[in-house]
Amino acid sequence: MSQKFDLVIRNVRVVRPNAQDVPLQQIAVKDGLFTLIAPEIDVSAAAVVTDACGMLGFPGLVDAHMHTGIYSPLAEDAVSESRAAAQGGVTSSLNYMRSGQYYLNKGGAYAELFPEILEVSKGRFHVDYAYHLAPMDARQIGEIDMLIEKYGVTSFKIFMFYGGYGLHGASGHQHEFLMIGPDEKYDIAHFEFVMRGIKRAWEKFPQHRPYISLSMHCETAEIMAAYTRIVQSEGRLSGLRAYSAARPPHSEGLAIVIASYLAQETECLNINLLHLSSRKAVQAALAMQSVFPQINFRREVTIAHLCIDYDVKTGVLAKVNPPIRSREDVEYLWETLLDGKIDWVCSDHACCRHELKTDGRDADNVFLAKSGFGGTEYLLSALITEGRRRGLSYNRMAQLTSWNPAQRFGLAGKGDIAPGFDADLVLVDPERSFVVRAKESESRQGYTPFEGLELTGKVCTTYLRGQCIYDRGQIMGEPIGKYLHRPYTA
Repeated sequence: MSQKFDLVIRNVRVVRPNAQDVPLQQIAVKDGLFTLIAPEIDVSAAAVVTDACGMLGFPGLVDAHMHTGIYSPLAEDAVSESRAAAQGGVTSSLNYMRSGQYYLNKGGAYAELFPEILEVSKGRFHVDYAYHLAPMDARQIGEIDMLIEKYGVTSFKIFMFYGGYGLHGASGHQHEFLMIGPDEKYDIAHFEFVMRGIKRAWEKFPQHRPYISLSMHCETAEIMAAYTRIVQSEGRLSGLRAYSAARPPHSEGLAIVIASYLAQETECLNINLLHLSSRKAVQAALAMQSVFPQINFRREVTIAHLCIDYDVKTGVLAKVNPPIRSREDVEYLWETLLDGKIDWVCSDHACCRHELKTDGRDADNVFLAKSGFGGTEYLLSALITEGRRRGLSYNRMAQLTSWNPAQRFGLAGKGDIAPGFDADLVLVDPERSFVVRAKESESRQGYTPFEGLELTGKVCTTYLRGQCIYDRGQIMGEPIGKYLHRPYTA
């Protein structure tokens, strides 16, 4: 006779995203799904029983912004960086991907490229995974409908600054960097046509409209190019302060205004404004929401932009796009988040190994360093640490890290602890403190901009669809992550 439950976890303080408290409950799992959450459950009906000893139980995190395979081959990154995700309580990794240099290091049609991505990914992720794709040329814009229908890719991206910039700085070789044809241009007109492609997909797949969205990395190449020349020629600033001045906040704000107007013009109405880093960016985003109320905006911040400023001791290791900003900007992001005007918090995890991050001949030169770093393993702990002292409730944390991104990106089976949802669960000891040390991370990066920070709220155990994938410092078992064809239901 089969057991009624595969697993029962006793004594969990259940953190649900749309609740107001964290009651002590028992959680039952069957066939990878939550089946019962109640004050008492008959454990004799369970194959396995474990006691959470009063720890917090968060829904598995949906890290809405990651870059797996950007600096190292996808086959390597998928393993190591998904291990880091599991270590941090992330159970769904949503990865931005494009053709061109870095990532795939090839151009062409997604009809050919995406099956390769899926084949490499298969059997390597320790967490469930999906991809957001960036249409880089006219041919890829024409593939949007196919990607939705055949592969369940419902979210797309524009990197606005690539028009005159590379990944790390000024670039006069757009076609070589993006690996697009000589007759193609990655410019504002291209952005418009991407939006028209999204609108076309809305009309073709009306049942998927809530999930078909366009994400925008909003920075303005022309402003950045001019200010980079000024900052470098003056030579008054160095490190992260120089990089922030070279990519100034009003560059973000201006790009947001341009993107919003184009979205209105093209009736591309699901827009995600990514990694807002400054007061000016947030104010522009909120102003555009007021001007264009019919656009369904979502506003994102990263845990790095909420935790560190441009005087952080780790210096150029914290180089990222958009830049780490001033302490005043950090506190303004928190004000906006606490006011309910930020929709989710993510990591923007992009593992860039230490030997690649800085220039060996001039390691302190921020303009020679590569952009991006990891952080998915600290996402929840850092949010608990910084959020709790500011009065952010655990339930709101669950909304910001699980429910809201799951809803936006078509993951109806993720993001909550309730019957019928995937049994993705994170057990957290809210009183346990630890000091961030890169050597203790599952990531292959070898450093972290968060080095030395003391965090309170330790991820102890992570379950993916009812299976323990991380427990007290150890990754458990082989990779069992599966591709999330969206819209996804449990």
